Amino acid sequence: MSNWIRFTNNKISSFGLIENNIVTVYEGDMFNNPSKTDVRLKAEDVTIVNPCKPSKMIALWNNYQSLATEKGLSKPNNPLYLNKAVSCIIEQGDNIIRPKTYSENIFFEGELGIVIGKTCKDVSVEASSEYIFGFTCINDVTAMDLVKKDPTFDQWTRSKSYDTFGIFGPCIATEIDPMSLSVKTTVDGQIKQDYNTSDMFFNVYEIVSFLSHDMTLNPGDIIACGTNSGLGPMVSGETVTVSVSSIGQVVNKLI
Repeated sequence: MSNWIRFTNNKISSFGLIENNIVTVYEGDMFNNPSKTDVRLKAEDVTIVNPCKPSKMIALWNNYQSLATEKGLSKPNNPLYLNKAVSCIIEQGDNIIRPKTYSENIFFEGELGIVIGKTCKDVSVEASSEYIFGFTCINDVTAMDLVKKDPTFDQWTRSKSYDTFGIFGPCIATEIDPMSLSVKTTVDGQIKQDYNTSDMFFNVYEIVSFLSHDMTLNPGDIIACGTNSGLGPMVSGETVTVSVSSIGQVVNKLI
């Protein structure tokens, strides 16, 4: 298992592998045969930033059996998804800011995220693993009461694309098995979500293959695999932590 991060050190941006609080610095392109350097840094001497800059952030809906049963839904015929505007993305640790035009419920949604590693178009399920660079933690923040506000149109993209509603990190974990990972979400330390990725309707390989037939996926693009039971509202001042086994955690406060 390897954990790739991006970071700043003395105002210089770089990337590398972190292990036992030591960062091994690399050069080149994280997604295309990067070169290891001789530089080693202590983790406390760097500022970790988002591990990539996606050209798109895709979020799945109704992809977990337990939540579907709870909501009276059934397995869809294919992965169902929407887009989150990349302008909604914030750095880990930054505050989630309530939109000035929206006063209703803002939900946390802890999820596993897929990070694409190379240009991916029309790939099979069997070949899709070759295009996945690794995995990350997601908090897919949603203005939930906005979705059904207009009876003629479900406003999923708008509800998920407000500034500060896109959270991922702290790293991209490679060489891990995504089929049975633990996902936990806590609010001010209280566990709200605790589920396993084995409960997905469509696994990560099926998701990537399906999406690649709809659109070209680029290196660094992120796919949020959907959430499970326990998602719910946050109130101002609460801190939400999403953790995924073998990856780490992201922590943000709603203000």
